[in-house]
Amino acid sequence: VMKNWQTALVGLLASILCARTSGAAVEISGELKQWHDVVLTFEGPQASEAGVPNPFRDYRLNVTFTQGEKRVLAPGHFAADGKAAETGAESGNKWRVHFVPDATGEWTYQASFRTGPDIAVSLDPQAGQPAAYDGESGKFTVGPSDKSKPDLRARGLLRYAGQHYLQFAGTGEYFIKGGADSPENFLAYIEFDQTPANAAVQPTAKEGEARRAPKHRFEPHARDWRAGDPTWQGGKGKNIIGALNYLSGKGMNSVYFLTMNVTGDGDDVWPWTAKEERMRFDCSKLDQWEIVFSHMDRLGLMLHVVTQETENDQLLDGGELGPQRKLYYRELIARFGHHLAITWNLGEENTNTGQQRQDFARFFHDLDPYDHAVVVHTFPGKYDEVYQPLLGFAFLEGPSLQMGKMDQTHTETIKWVERSAAAGRKWMVCLDEIGPADTGVKPDADDFDHDQVRAQALWGNLMGGGAGCEWYFGYKFPHNDLNLEDWHSRDHLWELTRYALEFFQEYLPFAEMRPQDELTAAANDYCFAKPGDVYAIYLPDGGTTELKLETGNYTADWFNPRKGGPLQKGGVSSLTGPGVRSIGVPPSEPEKDWVALVRKQR
Repeated sequence: VMKNWQTALVGLLASILCARTSGAAVEISGELKQWHDVVLTFEGPQASEAGVPNPFRDYRLNVTFTQGEKRVLAPGHFAADGKAAETGAESGNKWRVHFVPDATGEWTYQASFRTGPDIAVSLDPQAGQPAAYDGESGKFTVGPSDKSKPDLRARGLLRYAGQHYLQFAGTGEYFIKGGADSPENFLAYIEFDQTPANAAVQPTAKEGEARRAPKHRFEPHARDWRAGDPTWQGGKGKNIIGALNYLSGKGMNSVYFLTMNVTGDGDDVWPWTAKEERMRFDCSKLDQWEIVFSHMDRLGLMLHVVTQETENDQLLDGGELGPQRKLYYRELIARFGHHLAITWNLGEENTNTGQQRQDFARFFHDLDPYDHAVVVHTFPGKYDEVYQPLLGFAFLEGPSLQMGKMDQTHTETIKWVERSAAAGRKWMVCLDEIGPADTGVKPDADDFDHDQVRAQALWGNLMGGGAGCEWYFGYKFPHNDLNLEDWHSRDHLWELTRYALEFFQEYLPFAEMRPQDELTAAANDYCFAKPGDVYAIYLPDGGTTELKLETGNYTADWFNPRKGGPLQKGGVSSLTGPGVRSIGVPPSEPEKDWVALVRKQR
């Protein structure tokens, strides 16, 4: 009997041979398993990043994957020599597409490879002329995934499913995020190719912003890298991989980062071959990004991809959806759209017009074969202006809230949860930045307990029906939004966030619940409920309250948001409805914040 690895090897070789049956040189790599990245690399025309015709602009690779009635059209990209992350190559004859099968069994594929001026930004399947391996086809067979949590491949594609929370297609679990908003220039890492060491350093800060800093080295996270983790070019990348290991190990599941900040706060991240270039892409740098993003999949970290910021949202095509922007979006989708958990963000503090935002969002959904969620971030005080016209729009999945004042988080979250539901398309409402900008979340050394952040921002969002939080670090404190080198600096913050995520995931059918603060008597508490079944009540100042219950017998337990741990019993252990009933007092420290959990007896 063959061992498992032998069986897998035979299957892989068979797939490669099958892929070559039509005559073209096609290599299939990756694990041929459900929810894994299956990579097809074609041999095509020799090209270079700086060459004519432009391989990014004047060629277009699309591959259609089919299984029965199922059809997935995935865009491809120029891959230089096919191993540019290691070689730094700028030229070659490799053209690549990534595909994530959502089912086991046999899949067939057919390549469309066409050429013509600006064909890459056209959605017309007949644009241009066929070239090279156009029409080549083959088959491969997909088996079940063998991964386990937190690996995203154990859960499947994270998708919008018509609720206020994204859902994993493989397991049906709903997702609440918790993670890092800072540093926004996470990809300004010194060991990525062509990342300048000091080009963006400035002696003084712009008004209201952090001073630009040398590029990230993440040296405090060297100890978090583990043997067997990926690197490139003889050991590069250990520190950034270690940083992600640390964050995942603290129970976080998302990271926010810019893929382009030219002329922006950091002015140190771009996907192109040069800062001034707009139509040619750096194959080796982007392949190195891909190594990092693939490791994030294994760690269970969602990619929150922020495509621009307020300083450069007019940079491409004067703010329009023109050829520069379309090509930028296409490269992001073709190279990274196969990752299972992605949120595409149309821009930080976005100033494009409402029509432009709609055009951008529609283009992402037209081109992204997996329909990852699309959101947009805006300034505090601009919520109604930006978000109201987008309510009910079929190609946007939610707001990316920036709160200038933390104490407004709960109210603002509820507003967009309820307005989007009334408009017929429920939004996931996330808190992605808290103010004031010079403060955000302080290091543990300056604010160990994070009382205001915990009560007003974290629990304010979640108890308002929000889909989670990412944490911004203000510029007056060490390890801030541009110069953070050490996520250990907020070690207790991650703990507090994890406690909240664990409570929601373990005890609440949160996708079936909604904010109903009117059910309790206290003036400043938060109530999140599925009436007649389960009620969660967050008391920011401790104490007690009364709860309006439906008919039935209920148990009352308490959760400590400051320390986590198991549920505890307080002054009242059971309640009977209907009617208004006291929930009793917390188990201890009654002056501090607690969560009461009232559940109908089964």
